[in-house]
Amino acid sequence: METVSKGATKNLVLATAASLTAFWAWTIIAPLSAAYTQQMDLTTSQTSIVVAMPVFVGSLARIVVGSLTDRFGGRIMFTVVLLSTVPSVLLVALAGSLQSYPLLVVFAFFLGVAGTVFAVGIPFVSPWYPKSRRGFATGVFGAGMGGTALSAFLTPRLVAWIGYFPTHLLVAALLVAVAVVIWFTMEEAPSWEANRNPVIPKLKAAAKLRITWEMCFLYAVVFGGFVSFSNYLPTYLKDVYEMDPTGAGTRTAGFALAAVLLRPVGGILADKIGPKPVVLFSLGAVVVLAFVVNMRPGAEIPAGLTFLAMAAALGLGTGGVFAWVGISAPPERVGSVTGIVSAAGGLGGYFPPLVMGATYNAEDKSYAIGLLLLAATALVAFAYTTTFMKGRRKPAEEPAGSGAG
Repeated sequence: METVSKGATKNLVLATAASLTAFWAWTIIAPLSAAYTQQMDLTTSQTSIVVAMPVFVGSLARIVVGSLTDRFGGRIMFTVVLLSTVPSVLLVALAGSLQSYPLLVVFAFFLGVAGTVFAVGIPFVSPWYPKSRRGFATGVFGAGMGGTALSAFLTPRLVAWIGYFPTHLLVAALLVAVAVVIWFTMEEAPSWEANRNPVIPKLKAAAKLRITWEMCFLYAVVFGGFVSFSNYLPTYLKDVYEMDPTGAGTRTAGFALAAVLLRPVGGILADKIGPKPVVLFSLGAVVVLAFVVNMRPGAEIPAGLTFLAMAAALGLGTGGVFAWVGISAPPERVGSVTGIVSAAGGLGGYFPPLVMGATYNAEDKSYAIGLLLLAATALVAFAYTTTFMKGRRKPAEEPAGSGAG
């Protein structure tokens, strides 16, 4: 009978703390987007670009970081990611203080390094747990995306309490503190072995697996939906419901928290009943709820419950998808597959804010086009999963064009 390795809980907690901190830094721009818009006189499209920029870079860089984690391990890579984020947080603060939009876009680009933390955590925590518990492990680690909730709730309040630049200094100090704790206390799993093969061949091998591209598609919908809502919701609530930055931040924090709490539930359910029904339920709910959001339910309770339900659906889906990765990817390729899949998820969160900004109907206060595109994409994913994908797989070197489903 497979057992959990000694020290698994401690290292899972450390990895989740690192993710929580990095996610806060990664999304530190979004809660202040309304303030940036007002101070710099930005258009909706300009705001969308600066909000989406960290997501874009963080997504693409995950591909390389996942493979590097296979080679160097989580302890080194967590430390590198956290410390590499510090200069970007401070430079974003400088750009905001100077009220320079071009500088803010440039430094937001480099802030994307914080988003690579996810590609470190999945290959790090997986070896600590048997396959029957990996849905739980990846789900708990995935709760580190709750840093988005912290950012949405605390960032605007801290700016009001201690000032704009001191808030960014505080986040930078937190990144350094967590990096130090990781470096001196984190350990690799006893079964983990460094994969010292060159990065490019590892990525090519992962890209030949059909499961890689199937999970990319599903994760782009569910995690991409979470990221795009979490980053763009403050702007959406301001435009549609005329909320102030603090009120919008509070509600965005609630949205992110609901997704975070349901992600481990998605992983646990996937351990018990298989990932396919969990993902199908998530996708079906997203289709329905995107239509409901588009109907612009009344503020507070109707709208609040709708967005919480959307967050819960996306959280379940993210937990289900990565439980699927954990039982399907070959052990020696978990980092590479994770990097590619999580990159797809991040890219899934990059484009929707741009679409929302470009298609916003200011006269009607309507984001109908963007929301209907979300519903259509989720419906296609639901149909593909139902028709072509099996609920469980054994890890295997399946070429992308093989008949295995």
